[in-house]
Parts: sequence; structure tokens; C-alpha cells
Amino acid sequence: MVSERAQSQASTGTGLPGDRVVAAGSAARLLVAATARALRGDDCGDLGHPGALSRLPGTPEPVRRAAAGRAAGRAALSAAQVARVDAERVAGWFVDQYPDRRWPGAVLGSPHGAAAHLAVALGVPWLPAGFEFAATWSRGAVDRPDHAYDHGAALAGRLLAGNPRVHVRQVHCPASRGVAAGAAVTLTARWRTLPAAYTRFLTDRLEPAAPVLLLHDARTWPVRDAGDGHSFQAGCPASGLDPVDFHPDAHGLRQVLRAAGGEETRWVAPEVTVSAAFAEHGVESGFEQAAREWGDRHGHPLHRVVVPQPDALSAATADLYRRWLRRAGKTGDRLVVECGRLLDPGQVLRAGLVPYWCENATRRRVEGAEWWLAGSEPFTSVDVLPEPPGLRSPALAGLPQWLAVAGFGRRRRALDRGAARGYPVASVPTRRATEVLRNQPCDLPAPPPLRMAEALATLRDAGAHQGLLVC
Repeated sequence: MVSERAQSQASTGTGLPGDRVVAAGSAARLLVAATARALRGDDCGDLGHPGALSRLPGTPEPVRRAAAGRAAGRAALSAAQVARVDAERVAGWFVDQYPDRRWPGAVLGSPHGAAAHLAVALGVPWLPAGFEFAATWSRGAVDRPDHAYDHGAALAGRLLAGNPRVHVRQVHCPASRGVAAGAAVTLTARWRTLPAAYTRFLTDRLEPAAPVLLLHDARTWPVRDAGDGHSFQAGCPASGLDPVDFHPDAHGLRQVLRAAGGEETRWVAPEVTVSAAFAEHGVESGFEQAAREWGDRHGHPLHRVVVPQPDALSAATADLYRRWLRRAGKTGDRLVVECGRLLDPGQVLRAGLVPYWCENATRRRVEGAEWWLAGSEPFTSVDVLPEPPGLRSPALAGLPQWLAVAGFGRRRRALDRGAARGYPVASVPTRRATEVLRNQPCDLPAPPPLRMAEALATLRDAGAHQGLLVC
């Protein structure tokens, strides 16, 4: 049952607006915005990036760290605001970004740039299975995950009191968040059932018998989970490191903490109780079950794609786009390698490009692009958009590795200079991808939207050797 407090928030509007709750730089927020714009026929030219001024190239490292910490604190919610978060209102904010019309299907689940491209090819919305937000930590320290856990558990309790249908996963990861990990705690609220706003959206705005596709990030990570609705990770898969690298004696952790102004001697992680739980972007089993039960009741088949690593879905979606474009009489020979927040599905569609999305700028994700390119039919042109993460980490790819990706182009090999300038500590807004892709020649009309059955068959065929499970 929904608590009286949650019902009161929903009816009186006392919950915080969704755009104030969801972290400005989070994947779910960006991907909903990018997908909705593409389905409206727009691009991402109005999307920026938080904290850009604190990451300008040439800024001394101590000044940059201090500015990044202040920026993280300003964007975070206070404890009182966390208590006012209404997960149902956030779900409503997501669905309200899409045009009010009937859709031939929907894509739900874990955030992934290829999911946005897949949804646009299908001509359907994408909706996340959770959302990330940050909360202030006034006495925080980047090198004290134990203190982060205590503070985050108290905040999670405030949120769960009004939102019993979510699970809160806390991530403390200086390798992916730098000094900001000591200024604010990062929490992901994952729905344990379909939120009411999603149920209404699917019921009212899907065409009869329209299919629903659920994407599930199956990466795992050691967590502390006391069974009270709050769990904790020290580190995360997106860091490009392994769980063992967050041990106090690990060389990688020493490098990470040194770059963020911390000390490895102070690092004490909370005791792990689950050695291999789904990481922060996993989908709660209750969410999937509720989506399947809703589909059974209303005649909408639910299909599931389990993603072992981000590269698998990126590669399969790029192969899908290439086949889709060629069936429409286009070349399918021009590739854009996007990274992190640097993507624009609308401009990719306009230009008739094949998109490959790297989750971030870590060596592992860039190597994934290299391996896929090495085994693919050559592309005439390869444009690369490396997103600078705004911090230093031993797991990051250097510019030479990005140049090697561009080098797979037979005639055109382009590494965006704007994104490369000041790499890795600069910051580049999402609209930079739009600016670059606007210069690509137009290749309209776009192909007719893919049918779900065709997309699933292609994903199954293209992703089988990479462990992508389609069912």
C-alpha cells in the first residue's frame, strides 16, 4: 500500500518538481530529453552540461577541485528536500516530456545511449526504471565511504518514508565522480513496481497490442544491503575499474584519491553483504514483473534484452542501424562514435548516420568500440566525439586511443577538436554533439520506423556473440 504521506504529496503537489529532483547530469534525465526531442523532430541544441565553468582548461587543480565541490553542493538536495521527493511525480515528469499521441510501442529500463537510438528507430518513447539524485553532505570526505554510508542511510530513510515502492542504491565512487563524491551523496531510486504515471501512459497512449521492450543492465557489483530498502556500493562499473581496485591497498585507488584530494589510509568501506548484486543501473525484479503483468492484462507483449556489458548493446544497435539504413537505399557507411552525454539521436537520424555509443571515456569502453570496428565491414567515415569526464583517473582512455578509433575510417577520420581540447579535465555541453552533427550532410527522408519484431531479430543475431540475451 502507498503510504498516507505519499498520497498526500501526490494530491497536494507538495512533492518537489521532477526537474528539481533528477540529477542534472544523470543518464536517465539526458536520455529522456534526447529521445523526446528526436521524436518531436528536434535536436539537442538546447542541452548543456552542469558545472562547466568549474572545469575550464588551464584552471589550477586545487581551484578546480574546490569549484567542483561547490557546484556539486549547490545542485544537491537538502535533507528536508529529500523528504519531499515524490517518485510518482518524477515518473510523471518523465512521461510528460513526450508528445501526446498514440505510440506503436515503448522501451523501458536501464539507461543506455543505444537505448535512445533504438527507441528513435522504432519511433517510440524510452522511459527509465529509476532516477539518480544527489543530496548534500556538508561534512563529507571523498576518502570516507563509511561516513558516506551512514549519511546516505539516514537520507534514504527520509525518502523511503514517503516512497515505499522504490529501492535506494547509494554509490560512492571517487573514480567516476572525483571530488564531487565528497561534497554530495549520490542516490539512485529504482522503482520496485510500475509507477502509476507509467501505467497510465502505457494504458492510454500505446496502440492496441503494441509491444514493450525492457532493457536490463546486468552488470554486478559488491554491495552492502541490510534489507531496509537502502543498499550501498563503494565504486561502480562505470568507473572502468574492478571492485578489487577499491581496496585500500590497491594502486588504482591511491591514484584516484590522490587526484581527488583524499588519502587512501582513511578509506574504510562498509562491509559487503552481497558479493554480486546488480549494479546501480539494474532493473528491480518487481518492476519487470509489474510490466509483464500489465502487458498480460492489456494484451501488450513484453520483450526483454539483458545487457552483460554496455558495448554489447552499442554494437548490436549500430549493426541494426546499418542494416536499417541500407534497406532504405542509404549507404550505412558513415559512423559516429558518441560518448557519455555527447549524443543526439535526432541529428543522427537526419544525417543517416550509424551510431555507436560509448558509456564513458574509460579504456574499457573505448576498447569495446575498437574491437567492434575491427570486426565490422569498414566505414567510409568515422567521426568521434570523446566526452571529457572532467577529472583524472587511471582508467581513462588517452587521446591517442580515441584517434585510433577515428583511424578506422577509410576516407574521413575525425576526432572532434572541441571535445578533445582540455581533455580529460575540461567539460563539454551536450549541445556540442549537436553542433558537430549539424555539419554532416543531410540524408532525408529517414527510413520508415522499424517494427519491434524486426529489431529484436537483428539484436538477437548481432548481439549473440557478445552475450546479449534477447527474449
